[in-house]
Amino acid sequence: MAKQMPRLSRGKTEVRDSPVHGKGVFAKRPIAEGEWLLEYKGELITSREADRRMPEDPEDPSHTFFFSLDHRYVIDANVRGNAARFVNHSCDGNCETEVVGRQVFIRAIRSIAPGEELAYDYHLQYDGRHTAAVKRRFACRCGAPTCRGTMLAKKGR
Repeated sequence: MAKQMPRLSRGKTEVRDSPVHGKGVFAKRPIAEGEWLLEYKGELITSREADRRMPEDPEDPSHTFFFSLDHRYVIDANVRGNAARFVNHSCDGNCETEVVGRQVFIRAIRSIAPGEELAYDYHLQYDGRHTAAVKRRFACRCGAPTCRGTMLAKKGR
C-alpha cells in the first residue's frame, strides 16, 4: 500500500537571516509536534549529475542545496527550490525529514515556539575516512549542548 502524502500546514514559517548559517526558516506561529510543514522541492537529478553540479566555492566548499533520496537520485533545490532548502542543520533538531517516493517532507518532532528556527539533523553520508579535515569541511554550527561538531552521520548509520 502506497504511503499517503502528508497534509502540510500553511503560513506557519518564514525565511530570514539565521544565526546558524546564511538564511533559515523560522516559525511565525506555534507549531505542534507532528505537524507537516514543508516539502523539499527542486529538480530531480541523478547522483552523477549532482556530482557534476557540485559547487566550487572556496569559502564554503561543501554547501549545496542537494537532498539525497537514495544512491541514484538527488533533489537539487537550486533549481525550482522553495523555502525548505533554508532549513538548517542541528544535532538536536526540532524537525525531521521523511522521504515518500521521490518527495521529501519536513515535520516537527516537538512543539516549536514562534520565532524559533526550524532545523533537522542532516546525517550527511561520507564514504571516506572521517578525518579532522573532513569533519572541518562539514563543520556544524548549531551550538546545541549535544553538538557532535560535524553534520556527518556516524559511520554505519
